Amino acid sequence: MTRIGRLFENLKRSDRKSLIAYLTAGDPAPERTPALVEALERGGADLIELGVPFSDPIADGPVIQRAGERALRAGTTLRGVLDIAREIRSRSEVPLLLFTYLNPVLRYGFEALARDAAEAGIDGWLLTDASVEEAGDYVKVMRSAGLDTVFLAAPTSTPRRLELVAKYSSGFVYLVSRTGVTGEQDSLSASVGPLVRAMRAITSLPLAVGFGISRPEHVAELGRQVEAVVVGSAIVHLIERNLDNPSLEIQLEAFARELKHGFAMTEAGVREP
Repeated sequence: MTRIGRLFENLKRSDRKSLIAYLTAGDPAPERTPALVEALERGGADLIELGVPFSDPIADGPVIQRAGERALRAGTTLRGVLDIAREIRSRSEVPLLLFTYLNPVLRYGFEALARDAAEAGIDGWLLTDASVEEAGDYVKVMRSAGLDTVFLAAPTSTPRRLELVAKYSSGFVYLVSRTGVTGEQDSLSASVGPLVRAMRAITSLPLAVGFGISRPEHVAELGRQVEAVVVGSAIVHLIERNLDNPSLEIQLEAFARELKHGFAMTEAGVREP
């Protein structure tokens, strides 16, 4: 079992929810990323998605696109992201999920990357543009390396696609809260509830909701429905606003703590008569 699996088992036993934090590895510079991860973990993040910067990020909104551009200008590569993971792993056991696109993986080689990622301390991958209908061979390679495979399910996913997502996912299932690209939103989409119910009917895996979540109130609302909440653009935006601020790590830790408090709001709501 990976660190991801152990995380969700431990959270289930203690009836707690998970905050998953995304950041673009190498933004603003590769050597800064381990300290930013440590700040998020201190603030309460339970799992870190390490985004691999890519020149054509079709699923990413403008905030994460700009982060990817900064990371690429700073010289971040896929091999460099694995080096970042090794540095993080040397002082932390926080679960790490590699968040990337298919093209860099194909250039590196599936089997070679699975081997090297596992050696670097990565626990699983999320390939945003991988077709779950053709995922069989990919999943076999990942399983042989002891890595989790996380797939995306969206409000527009067909029943057949949801079944395949459930079949091939391990660790957890990532539910996209709305159609479109990543980005901060003022309110949650009404399509989340039906998607959660549809996935609950076909899998016992933990469910995580991402895309558009940026406030403790969002975390509180989703904490009543799923095991985990993913926050990405809001974190990356905070980094962008504080690129030259020496207190960036302090601010990042405080923001993660604020988001994690949303789950306490959920618990308080459950206890009310």
